Amino acid sequence: MRKRTLSSLLQVDNTMYSQAVDVFPSIVIGPDQVISPQGPFAEAQSQFLDPDPEAVEHLAESLLKSNMGIVAHYYMDVELQGVLTAVQRISPELERRVGIADSLKMGDIAVNMCKTDNVQAIACLGVDFMSESVHAIMDRAGHGNVPVYRATSAFIGCSLAESAERESYRAWIEKEKANEKALHVIYINTSLETKAVSAAAVPTITCTSSNVLQTMLQASAQVGPDLKILYGPDTYMGYNLQTFFQTIVDNWDDERIASDLHPAHSRKTIARLNEKMHVFPQGNCVVHHMFGNSVVENVRKHYEDAYVTAHLEVPGEMFAIGMEKSLDDRGVVGSTSDILNFIKKKVHEAAINPATSSDRLQFILGTEAGMVTAVVTAVQDILKKTGGNVEAEIIFPVASEAVMGDAESELGVVPGAGGGEGCSSAGGCATCPFMKMNDLDAVQDIIDMVGSGGSEVILKSHLPPDRLRGKTIDGISATELGVEPIMFMRDYMTNKKLSEALLAKVCQGF
Repeated sequence: MRKRTLSSLLQVDNTMYSQAVDVFPSIVIGPDQVISPQGPFAEAQSQFLDPDPEAVEHLAESLLKSNMGIVAHYYMDVELQGVLTAVQRISPELERRVGIADSLKMGDIAVNMCKTDNVQAIACLGVDFMSESVHAIMDRAGHGNVPVYRATSAFIGCSLAESAERESYRAWIEKEKANEKALHVIYINTSLETKAVSAAAVPTITCTSSNVLQTMLQASAQVGPDLKILYGPDTYMGYNLQTFFQTIVDNWDDERIASDLHPAHSRKTIARLNEKMHVFPQGNCVVHHMFGNSVVENVRKHYEDAYVTAHLEVPGEMFAIGMEKSLDDRGVVGSTSDILNFIKKKVHEAAINPATSSDRLQFILGTEAGMVTAVVTAVQDILKKTGGNVEAEIIFPVASEAVMGDAESELGVVPGAGGGEGCSSAGGCATCPFMKMNDLDAVQDIIDMVGSGGSEVILKSHLPPDRLRGKTIDGISATELGVEPIMFMRDYMTNKKLSEALLAKVCQGF
């Protein structure tokens, strides 16, 4: 296969990509819900937004036949996600059987499938820590007998999760907790083993990008200003949270903090929380790593009027412009759900108030490109329901190196550089190579296998990793320790406060 960068491709045939190299690729959704990709990277992302009807029908029929459910992350392969979205629209039952969400919701959706449809198995489409978490949540909800299958028997890693499995992470926890009233807030993007080892060392609660901010605010409010919060392993997210807190201290008054952020906080308490927060300095996601300084310079140069969305995992430069824009409601920083909801809100406002909006809304998508399926589908639905005469442009802030030439591709180009699928040779990825290990054929195979009563040996190889079975840490079941931080998080999400059991661990010095 012949591969070449976009720069060399342009020298050979500049008619394939008429945009300037420093203008980002994008997808435009028109008032008639028709999508128009701008540039080869966008073309590669959009070609599966209108999926093959036969693939949709086959997956839907086999899903019902096998009595299975599917939970998938927003960062799925675009072909797979396009088919899953189409399956959801066939009937109310299939809508319940397929859930596409962020990591916080995947476990809840799986539990609901067990309760409402009595499914016999769940296919979890994500990376391995996600299937571990989904199974753990199902088990605690009384559905541990329902197997959770991955799409592949191969190890599906995560650069961020692996950064917490090194000795440096454990050493950091031991050092930072010393002689302190400490709470370890650990990102859910970690293995069950990491959670277990952490929980054995210091009181630990899991968080997601959706609830990390409120988790910290509530913990500080309940325990008091002397609480030391250890956050890891996502270094960018931790530093971005510190930037967020400082921005609040510098720009908001106490009344706004109490009404819009947390009723028990003020500028003084937020400043103290920020001072007492310590971030692991050596962990990041290969996807969000690419949204660095060169991308931000391009955003400022060419997209001054665009809305900017930034996931909490992006580098500080991208987060800063998202935070800056958010102060004027021209942007959002947060989770995948926060990004999706912001775009939906702005499109809806423009659709019902055309006199106060421009003809085209531009959104910088500061997260993994797989989000585009959910975003485009949501925008199309809004424009269809409202009849709004506006366009929405979803802009991928990727470097030109994030596209490579491919003589065997119908498009002539595909996402990725020679360094790996979806990756930029400048560093980082526009699409996650680990998530893309979940493809349509693999998912169809596992569903067909379950439906036909296939080999138990093969099916067993698709179960989540079970590295903790039979192990103990200081005489306590390692599995129980690994699940404990997840259950502390679920308890917090239900009751909106930290549990008495977690508070006792923190206040008694563990």
